[in-house]
Order: sequence, then structure tokens, then C-alpha cells
Amino acid sequence: MLTVYFAGGCFWGTQHYFKQIKGVVNTCVGYANSTIPHPTYHEVCTGMTMAAEGVEVQYDPAVVSLEFLIELYFKSIDPTSLNRQCDDKGTQYRTGIYYTNAEQQHIIIDTVTRLAKDYDRHVVVEIMQLKNFYPAEEYHQDYLDKNPDGYCHIHPELFELARKANMQ
Repeated sequence: MLTVYFAGGCFWGTQHYFKQIKGVVNTCVGYANSTIPHPTYHEVCTGMTMAAEGVEVQYDPAVVSLEFLIELYFKSIDPTSLNRQCDDKGTQYRTGIYYTNAEQQHIIIDTVTRLAKDYDRHVVVEIMQLKNFYPAEEYHQDYLDKNPDGYCHIHPELFELARKANMQ
């Protein structure tokens, strides 16, 4: 299994989206690249921690590639929107892909560069090494499974797209 981290606005919807994809074996919502250890949701919402609401995505590379995960991720975000996805505004809602090794870094940069050619505006997805990741409070984990009518910035049709996505 391999692990990569995605930030795509509110982590509730981003986690639910990735959970639909064949080959994703585990997800966890949390706070990526915080300037303070073990931040709380309240602290992250102040913008003072510089943490992004993110999702740890563990996946089986025999079933789904990192490139394919990034392509699907781009369908769930506006990669040209800085510190905002839909009604969610603030640095904690920025888009980002966080890698843990040089091989991931190259794949992410190459894939985002290729996908960016499809946009008229500058793509502002943050690409950087993961410095830290702190799991969010338990009530945030699998939030949309626990609260099916809960808030989500991702259109429900995209969950179906993720469920049906296949690399072949």
C-alpha cells in the first residue's frame, strides 16, 4: 500500500469522494502541514496554524495509480481557486497534494502540469512535501457516512463518477 495526502476544501466531502474509488483502501481526515503540533479543528479554523484540511489516502498501486487519483481529484475541485472551494473560504480550505518521497513528487508535478494545460487560469494547487499530518477529531472521521445529509461542497454526481472510475 502507498499513501498520499490531498487537500480539496472541506475534508468531509473529499474523504467521501476518495473512499468511492476502487483501489483506495483507507482514508483519514486531518490537518496537513500545521505549524503547531496536534491542532484542534477550532485552531485550524482561525487560520493561525496554516494547516490544510486534508485526507490521508492509502491506496493499492496494483489497482489504482497516483496519476489516476490526481486526475479524479481534479474533477472534485476548482484547481484555480485560491484558499476557497465553493462556500468554504480560508487557508485551511486550499487545494494541495502532499508527497512523502521524491518519486511521488515527480509524478504529482508531471500530472498536475499536464492537467493544468486544460485551464485558462493559473492552477494554484499546492504541491509540497508533507511535513506532518494530525488526524482530526473522531466526529470528523467518515462524517458523511454518519451524516448522509451533512454539508458537502462536492456535487453528489461526482461520488457516482468516483465509484465507477476504473483505470482500464
